[in-house]
Amino acid sequence: MRYLKQFILIPALLLAFHFSAEAQIAVKGETVYTMAGNPISNGVVLIKDGKIERVGSSSSVNIPSNYEVHESKVVTPGLIDAHSVVGLAGHLNVDADQDQLETSNPIQPELRAIDAYNAREALVGHLKDLGITTVHTGHGPGALISGQTMITKTTGDNVEDNLIEPSKMLAFTLGNNISGAFSKPGTRAKTISMMRQELIKAQSYLEKRNSDEDYSKDLGMEALADLLEGKMTALVTVHQAHDIMSAIRLQEEFGFPMVLDGVAEAYLIIDEIKERGYSVIIHPSMIRPRGDAKNASMETAAKLYEAGIPIAFQSGFEGYVPKTRVVLFEAGVAAANGLGKENALKVLTIDAAKLLGIDDRVGSLERGKDADVVMFDGDPLEYVTNVTGVFINGEKVK
Repeated sequence: MRYLKQFILIPALLLAFHFSAEAQIAVKGETVYTMAGNPISNGVVLIKDGKIERVGSSSSVNIPSNYEVHESKVVTPGLIDAHSVVGLAGHLNVDADQDQLETSNPIQPELRAIDAYNAREALVGHLKDLGITTVHTGHGPGALISGQTMITKTTGDNVEDNLIEPSKMLAFTLGNNISGAFSKPGTRAKTISMMRQELIKAQSYLEKRNSDEDYSKDLGMEALADLLEGKMTALVTVHQAHDIMSAIRLQEEFGFPMVLDGVAEAYLIIDEIKERGYSVIIHPSMIRPRGDAKNASMETAAKLYEAGIPIAFQSGFEGYVPKTRVVLFEAGVAAANGLGKENALKVLTIDAAKLLGIDDRVGSLERGKDADVVMFDGDPLEYVTNVTGVFINGEKVK
């Protein structure tokens, strides 16, 4: 009889575990920002199998009895950090956990962020707990071409667990942001000439790759050839207006896709940026105004947004502990300096997703998209507000 009870109990426990693992979720908010329309008062987000099942007002959405219910003041889509080095740069700020910049050569397009990213790094968890569910991360500024970036969710134990794109952009740097670890280039003219020469070599390499001619495969040339073919995008970190114009000339000469990054003096050449249709990952609102960014303004995000230039927020790279900014806080400052709260939330979510080309999965609360949802106990852009819950792919991670 004892064995019979065990025989019955074990399947029952397995069945219970199955239902627990497949538990469905309802997230209720006094205000739900879907980013696919107007905010919903007393809204509900239903989550099923890691995807958003339905979104609407509590009067129009019936919550099934077996759904686990969570409630908060405000609900938003998961937030997106459009340019970071977390996962490569670690929280300890020691040589052993600083993999964001390889200083053996100023041009290394073959380096891949995926080969250095640590999904268990504490900084990744720090951002996740503050509602950042997706990061575009990789090799940082400081080299002419420092490597390939990637896009991932901020959860999982290994890089493959929640990878969205393994190679998204090639990180370029112009101006005085070039690391002093390199013996060259020494001047701006040398910087551009070195980049032009490398891209000319890549043009010849691409011709051979696209023909029947035998060629020796080169990882750096492969990456640059992909850039020239439009399979990758140049992420050009640059601040001063005349350096931004140099980046524009380089792009126009070789015709590759380009996103401008940082651009502290973008407000001086808004017309030139808009005319050519570039997107901008704006510098952190609270960036320290020094060096090439000495003329940075907290109003630049608002000015670019008003001009109709697509923008996204970034945490960027910090040389001090805790090694990362938080885009939620940077957006709050931009909101207070002309951007406005609802626009800032858009830039943090759906606008960033569109800029990165991942808006089919993330950036808004819509049926069929990944269930990345953040709960707040007040206004998301007020510093005293707390993140009370985070879901990534429908899994409660905070």
